[in-house]
Amino acid sequence: MSQAHPSTPEQRAQWASQMLAHDHAYGMITHLSTTIGVSRPTLYAWKARARQALAHAFCDTAGTTLVTLQLARHILTLLLESHSSYANIQVCLQRLSGVRLSIGSITAVVHQAQERALQWMTSHVPPHRALALDEIYTNNRHGAYLNVVDTDSWAVWAAEGPLPVDAESWTLLLWLAQDRGLKWHATVSDGGDALRSACQTVDPDGRHERDHWHLLHTWSQVQHRLARRLRTLQERTPTVERQAARLAAGRKPRGGNPRTDLDAHHAEIADLERTLKELRALGQILRDALAVIVLDRDGIQAAPRRQQNLMVVLELLCEPAEQRAHRGQAELKLLQTHVRLAQGSLLTFVAPLDAVQQAIRPVVGSDGLTLIGWAWLRRTILAWDTEQLVAGLPEGWRAGARVLIHAWETATRASSAVENWHSIVRPHLAVHRCLSPGLLALLAVWHNHRVFTRGVHKGHSPLHLSGMLEAPTDWLVALGYPPASIQAISTSEPLGELALAA
Repeated sequence: MSQAHPSTPEQRAQWASQMLAHDHAYGMITHLSTTIGVSRPTLYAWKARARQALAHAFCDTAGTTLVTLQLARHILTLLLESHSSYANIQVCLQRLSGVRLSIGSITAVVHQAQERALQWMTSHVPPHRALALDEIYTNNRHGAYLNVVDTDSWAVWAAEGPLPVDAESWTLLLWLAQDRGLKWHATVSDGGDALRSACQTVDPDGRHERDHWHLLHTWSQVQHRLARRLRTLQERTPTVERQAARLAAGRKPRGGNPRTDLDAHHAEIADLERTLKELRALGQILRDALAVIVLDRDGIQAAPRRQQNLMVVLELLCEPAEQRAHRGQAELKLLQTHVRLAQGSLLTFVAPLDAVQQAIRPVVGSDGLTLIGWAWLRRTILAWDTEQLVAGLPEGWRAGARVLIHAWETATRASSAVENWHSIVRPHLAVHRCLSPGLLALLAVWHNHRVFTRGVHKGHSPLHLSGMLEAPTDWLVALGYPPASIQAISTSEPLGELALAA
């Protein structure tokens, strides 16, 4: 299967222009092929397309293309909803509605919308949010798109790139967000060095949390690698038995570097089984320690006690890594380093919860606080929602219980909001190969106005959940493309005047 050349449309247009300008220059195609790493047939195909486009632009005088606001809405809808390229948009318009539009006209519509989207992103920011920070790399890994997403509403407040993934890029992005008026009370990330350094520079006194999912995912990966190693050893047991039998019979073992010590083989299997069992137990303890609330005989554990439990997990994890001699020792040491580096920010979310719990304790008492926590942890088993749980409590507890449950439900422990945004960006990145800042902003505006069709937030958009209740549900209306049809005009007139006319 062939792979597309990792170049942008602008670069291909420039190379095609060079080939047309030096049409009769000997060796031009060969030199360009060697320089940019593209085959000669591909360059000839690009040259033919460029020549055809010029002929279509200057020799086709069938009529002037007319662009209306309604047609602009169709173009932008196809661009984002169907992940279409400009060429696909051209084909869809011609086959579905009979509209014949050039690539240049489509590009002009998209460019105008991108400028409006960039302006929208600079003028719409809510204050005091919890933010998820992460990057998604480009196709050729030469840079990445840096993203800032609201953890509560999943709205995108900053998306820039492609940029180098370093502390300087993240610092500039956060400073620019602050200049636009974006404020936050907490950030959560995967703990990368560049992100951590930027957060400490921009907000040294802020609450910077570590994403739990990445840590647990790494733990699961190591566990599965050891389990796969164990299965391999167990499947190799009959071979080792045959080699040991040949050696006992005075014959030479077969194969290169054969294993003939059956006792050592069984000892390695037993050692790996014991390590895997311990790792599974420690993983469950870690998951319990990172839960929103942890109950024991003394009630809800506070941050110092939970930090001690986390340190115990790290100490117990060191023992298999130091004592085991099997080949999984390197994996265990890597996991140990991963947990040790993340230890300081894994329980950052607990301190605000402790403050709320201490404020509610005089109202409900220690036993009442434990009872509410016990019921909240088992709300799925009891098939209770928040109102049903609160209704089962004494009347004097209900107001405080609502505050307490809201704090538990909104505790930020993962950067899943930005990972969801990455799943939206990735298909567009596959189509366009490289996303400009304007296209990223256009995609963010579309996402922020998109109304959830199912779930607990059904009927609301990320902007509504961010407190912008007056935000329209149609992202094109927000950019100045109302659905009402108006008189068609030529593309020679700027589309910026269409919004005023509407």
